Amino acid sequence: MKIYAVIDTNVLVSTMVTHNKNAATVRVIRAILEEKIIPLFNYEILAEYDEVLHRPKFNLRETDIKKIISDIIIRGEKAERVLSQEEIIDPKDVAFYEVALSKEDAYLVTGNLKHFPKKPIVVTPAEMLQILDDNGLLE
Repeated sequence: MKIYAVIDTNVLVSTMVTHNKNAATVRVIRAILEEKIIPLFNYEILAEYDEVLHRPKFNLRETDIKKIISDIIIRGEKAERVLSQEEIIDPKDVAFYEVALSKEDAYLVTGNLKHFPKKPIVVTPAEMLQILDDNGLLE
């Protein structure tokens, strides 16, 4: 079984700035590397990753930024947006939600639930880990 998910930018940022190697965000990215989660993306999502991860306040190394984006591209699937009539506060978040709608049973993994509609597809990193566990995909 494969779990498809759009990974919100805040999950990548949290993964890259934390020192806790067992944080839920880190474990979600590890699940991508282990091909337990297939990330969905489009050009807008990749551009958002690149722009946010390059913000000086995060002080991230260029090689680390390129690696995480490359890992998502290599292990993921490009997807098209499915137009939604849902109210989404930040226009930049619309692409993430609409790409998640492109694949049946896909999720949107975010640390900012309040930015998205209250729908079962919108989950926190901890909830995604529970979904993986429920499907026998976590050790």
